[in-house]
Amino acid sequence: MIQIQNIDKSYQDKKVLSEVSFNLPKQKIIAIVGSNGAGKSTLINIIARTLAMDHGDVLLNGQPIKDIKNNQLSRQLSILNQSNHLNLRLTVRELVEFGRFPYSKNRLNKEDLKQVKLALEITSMTELQDRYLDQLSGGQRQMAYIAMVIAQDTPYLFLDEPLNNLDMKKAVQIMKLLETLRDDYGKTILLVIHDINFVSCYADYIFALKDGQLIAEGNTVEVINSPILKEIYGMDINIHEINQQRICVYY
Repeated sequence: MIQIQNIDKSYQDKKVLSEVSFNLPKQKIIAIVGSNGAGKSTLINIIARTLAMDHGDVLLNGQPIKDIKNNQLSRQLSILNQSNHLNLRLTVRELVEFGRFPYSKNRLNKEDLKQVKLALEITSMTELQDRYLDQLSGGQRQMAYIAMVIAQDTPYLFLDEPLNNLDMKKAVQIMKLLETLRDDYGKTILLVIHDINFVSCYADYIFALKDGQLIAEGNTVEVINSPILKEIYGMDINIHEINQQRICVYY
């Protein structure tokens, strides 16, 4: 279990997060939502220990993550940031093999190769594994980075805006992949995402931030309603039931 306790974070004089506390439900797709500047990316990076907090604690199975050794932590959680481009000319396979570094230290064994093969297969990147990253489309490159995270084989996967700059087909493909990781591999997936309809159709649970504070949380069906969405986004959003999905209309 991951527990977030009273997280505060400021940049100079600007308070970005203020006393944010919650527990992550396990084996769910969990979305952090909110307007730009709400603190979403800051929060997910603090939870993953890629950014220091000013005050508070993040506990992993009851232990503060600040006390967990890097090698141990990287076997428990993995993160894909918004800025995920390496200044190296790598093939897809070489990138995915990086996901095994916490285990292999660049000496891949049979288990490492098995996880690399699985990650390539479930992301449909096997046929592209010998392509260089700079030869891929934006959507293919994003999928290659997700394959690297999958190869790390951690119980927790954190994705910061994984659908950025993707067309509809590729975005749906990634969200369906996350469903597979949850259902077939028991992963707990935390993601920052802007498109509220992707959240409504694919997330199990939602945490909503506004001005650095947690203002709503709950199962998706509880949070996707007009009064709560207006509080989160400051605008009227109508909800329509289409094919048993709650679709938000805000145009």
